Amino acid sequence: MIDPVAVNDIMAAAIAGALIIMFGATYALLFAFSRLRGQRLLMIGAYLAYGLLAVSVAVLARTLNLEGFWQSVTAVMLVGYFVAPRLIWNLCAGTHPPHGDDNPGTHPNPHSASGGTMQ
Repeated sequence: MIDPVAVNDIMAAAIAGALIIMFGATYALLFAFSRLRGQRLLMIGAYLAYGLLAVSVAVLARTLNLEGFWQSVTAVMLVGYFVAPRLIWNLCAGTHPPHGDDNPGTHPNPHSASGGTMQ
């Protein structure tokens, strides 16, 4: 049985939950910009945001008295937050032409009957 959460810990859990969302979004955003611009400093910022995300998850788990199975859920969540931006980046990179190769005159237009470009 899970121990009840102290009233004082409810606010800390709510703040930790909000920080999880904020740091997760910051990690994904900085990761994407780092890949787009090739800037190592942005990737360092992304990893810093992920570290703060992990701290927020630990605070959430502690304040809500999560044990056993629920600790496994939080671990899977952390792995998912780490891997998801990488998978999404690979999906986008695999389905979109590289920057500079998007000349509309070289790709067939799916909206025209002949498959060529519209004039």
